[in-house]
Amino acid sequence: MTHISFTPRPFQPAWWLRGAHAQTVAGRFLRHMPAPAFRRERVETPDGDFIDLDFADVPGAGPHSPLAVVIHGLEGSGASAYVVETCRQLAERGIRGVAMNFRSCSGEPNRTARFYHAGDTADLALVLDLLAERFPAAPIGAAGFSLGANVLLKYLGERGEDARGRVRAAVAVSVPFDLSAGADHLEASAVGRFYTSVFLRSLRDKFDAKGGMMDGTCDAGRVRAARSFRDFDDAATARLHGFTGADHYYAQSSSARFVAAVRVPTLILHSADDPFLPASAIPRDAIRANPHVAAAITDHGGHVGFIAGSPWRPDFWAESEAARFLAQHLPSGDSVDAHLPADPLDAGARMMEVAE
Repeated sequence: MTHISFTPRPFQPAWWLRGAHAQTVAGRFLRHMPAPAFRRERVETPDGDFIDLDFADVPGAGPHSPLAVVIHGLEGSGASAYVVETCRQLAERGIRGVAMNFRSCSGEPNRTARFYHAGDTADLALVLDLLAERFPAAPIGAAGFSLGANVLLKYLGERGEDARGRVRAAVAVSVPFDLSAGADHLEASAVGRFYTSVFLRSLRDKFDAKGGMMDGTCDAGRVRAARSFRDFDDAATARLHGFTGADHYYAQSSSARFVAAVRVPTLILHSADDPFLPASAIPRDAIRANPHVAAAITDHGGHVGFIAGSPWRPDFWAESEAARFLAQHLPSGDSVDAHLPADPLDAGARMMEVAE
């Protein structure tokens, strides 16, 4: 088996954003680089619902130009700054980004008595099948962030060798490898509980907007009273999506147990100080043992942070490394790619840790 040949650039946290929480929070506000134009397309699902896709415009791209599905995190969307920045970085390398919006996340409520969750790979499979059918000459990659990274790794692990027929290469950033450990980790600190409250406010609002549609499936009182991810997932997420409770949902959906089965070249970018997951929950042994997986585990970077550079010229390391990795593994015969400069960093060996 061949090890992946890719050396991530060393990550040096911005001097003005040294802490994990500073990196995490600042990441929401600093990614405002010029964005590509997007074209939205609605995909109808077999159960009568829909998924919205946002296609980034890449001037000069042709039928052989690669595509990359970019998958957002919990309560994000195709308009999330890290998704837009990734699509911009991909466009610079001739790759057409396709931002996938999970159900209820594209600015319009979904139609059915369900939402989305960290283990739901069926919608991603539907999107990848559609793209493969529509663009048969184009190699396809994928990049997932946070919850979207968990979905992506689970998809790849579930399908093993078969995933290679849909995805040529993948990147997973800030992965919640163990959903149970992550929920407990957030609950154990005041800052973690604050993060949780922000997400739960949005999730409860979406639940309330469904009105009576959820009657008979969930106890609305328990949902509205939830103050932790475990409480909300036990009252709502699990009940809406066929699990017996939060523990069952977490056990079936956590991506750590799928890493060993990944057979697509995959880059994992994760920080040991991620406030959404204890460092002990990173499946380092499974990553090291899988020659199809490369990982850059940094000491610092927060959750979907990874900001370097100066306040006047920030460098978004994770998006840049994701785009470089996908560009290396998604060749194209179209002219848009013909004049891309060679990247001398792409010739290195597989890396497990990144020194700062």
